[in-house]
Amino acid sequence: MRLFLTGGTGFLGSNIIRVAREQYDAEIFTTVNTWRSESPIDFAYGVIDMGNRASVLNAVRAFQPDVIVHSAILNDLPLMYRDRKLAWRSYVEATHHLTDAANEVGCKIIMVSTDWIFDGTQAVADESTPPNPVNYYGVLKVASERVIAERAQNGAVARVAGVNGIHWLRRDEEQTQNAGFGHFTTAVLSGLRRDGTFTVWMGDDINVRATPSLASESAAQIMRLATRDLQGIFHCTGGESIGRMEFAQLVAEAFGYDPSVVREGAAPPQPELAGIRIPRDTSLSAAWTASQLNRPLLDARALVRNYRQQVETGAI
Repeated sequence: MRLFLTGGTGFLGSNIIRVAREQYDAEIFTTVNTWRSESPIDFAYGVIDMGNRASVLNAVRAFQPDVIVHSAILNDLPLMYRDRKLAWRSYVEATHHLTDAANEVGCKIIMVSTDWIFDGTQAVADESTPPNPVNYYGVLKVASERVIAERAQNGAVARVAGVNGIHWLRRDEEQTQNAGFGHFTTAVLSGLRRDGTFTVWMGDDINVRATPSLASESAAQIMRLATRDLQGIFHCTGGESIGRMEFAQLVAEAFGYDPSVVREGAAPPQPELAGIRIPRDTSLSAAWTASQLNRPLLDARALVRNYRQQVETGAI
């Protein structure tokens, strides 16, 4: 398999690379922004301006992939609001260019989307639930999903949710808690190791409930979409909706801490997010996706158990 990946040096992208190489022996080319490798790697990469149509088309033509997986994002919510044209170019126009490139070379395209296309009141949303985003990030992802639905000759959307696990290209990078569910296991573990306690943010502008994903498992689900040549919308997530506090306690327990050291507290002021709405409950149902992939879903306890195994062994 020849895999053209965008965002391969990002969190989810690093997991897609590992799964694709180790389980599918894929030949991989990933787009990067300014990244340079300081250690041996087993994939090719190139600096590509994803908003530049000619750059995208030429890169795909040169590589001649069997599948394109579009996981790259502009990972800066306040910046999306400060520069909406940049955000639209980075998300929607980039998806448009990649879709046209996939059509031209006759390959499949899979776009990675998000549970934040829902408004926080639509739990438990399934693959057919109409989206209703409450922030610009969600709008950009919905618009990109429509590009795939209306333009791709062979396309799929892989929605992920609250992605947790290990960034395999930046294993030493410490993650901190944010208003979403992403990187939460790493933030909890880092806090417990540093302080012996952890305060779970709660409040109106916090994603307090979700259906978290293990990054390596979402990557495996995405690769199965590719190999089974499935089309449509899929929820490449875990199988259990869980609250933020309960999830943090599972992490503590899994790593040998007394769950009572995990406490609730108000989030610190986040002026950079002022006026930006965060969906409160983004629980998803992935039962239909699981049936199409013929792959069982991880409940929250299994997700945390697998995360600990990855931390301790470095294997997926």
